[in-house]
Amino acid sequence: MYSIVVPAYNEQETIEELWRRITAVMASVGGDYEVLFVDDGSTDATPAIIRRLHAQDPRVRLLRFSRNFGHQAAITAGLDYARGQAVIVMDADLQDPPEVIPAMIAKWREGYDVVYAVRKRRHGEGLWKRLTAALYYRLLARLAHVPIPYDTGDFRLMSRAVVDVLRELRERARFLRGLSAWVGFRQVGIEYERAPRYAGTTKYSVWRMTRFALDGITAFSSAPLYAALYIGIILLIGVALGLGYFVGLGLVAGRPPAAWAWVALGFLFLMAWQFIALGLLGLYIARIHDEVKGRPLYVVAETLPEPSGPASATEP
Repeated sequence: MYSIVVPAYNEQETIEELWRRITAVMASVGGDYEVLFVDDGSTDATPAIIRRLHAQDPRVRLLRFSRNFGHQAAITAGLDYARGQAVIVMDADLQDPPEVIPAMIAKWREGYDVVYAVRKRRHGEGLWKRLTAALYYRLLARLAHVPIPYDTGDFRLMSRAVVDVLRELRERARFLRGLSAWVGFRQVGIEYERAPRYAGTTKYSVWRMTRFALDGITAFSSAPLYAALYIGIILLIGVALGLGYFVGLGLVAGRPPAAWAWVALGFLFLMAWQFIALGLLGLYIARIHDEVKGRPLYVVAETLPEPSGPASATEP
């Protein structure tokens, strides 16, 4: 069975068209499937439309939140409730075209556990949005301690093994496109052209996008916590060079520096040690941060011979 997880928030104008296109695509693929809509506390007719679709087609399922918990929480709930051996996550606004799903399934049948969609072009988005998105994903790739592909969103197919591992990762600051990279397994990308929004408006404000971007960086990189240490070391090196220059100036040229220069050098020396102290504190905070997330130490993809008792996809 295939599970198609669709988080939705106030998408009454797109739900029926999305369902129609998914139905047509899955008819060409063949096999059992379900479409699991996760309503993220919509205030419009979105839940009513999904209920009507369920009455027409029992393969449509609804999971409705009591209030708006956020896009990443909706995807997480969808993964918790999905029953398929392959789970496809896509947004409800039709910027992620369902017509890409057969190519994802073909890669999954080849043995890949994660098939992520790479945005070759982004139609309907302004220059500023495209530029900031490109810069952000390249910055994240530089800072993250696991390889996170460029220009990808949450539109992807994941095998049951990957989904089972993701269900065990319960950290609060969710960045699922990073988590799906962290778990490992065989992964491959396929390119597609991201369509303009079919109807309605984006639910991501600049503030929410900024917060989401920061969640991605802080969830997969400790570099911001190390920044103060690096600055302190650079300042300390500068102080050492300055001290050497001042001593040489006095001994060789016979022109000792003015009193204010020594004061400035002493001030920089104190600043350097303050930054180093903050950096050392950051090292300990980084360790606490890693422990609090509670991720498993390792993920097992295969064992030979098969264990005789019940096995888990993650560490014992």
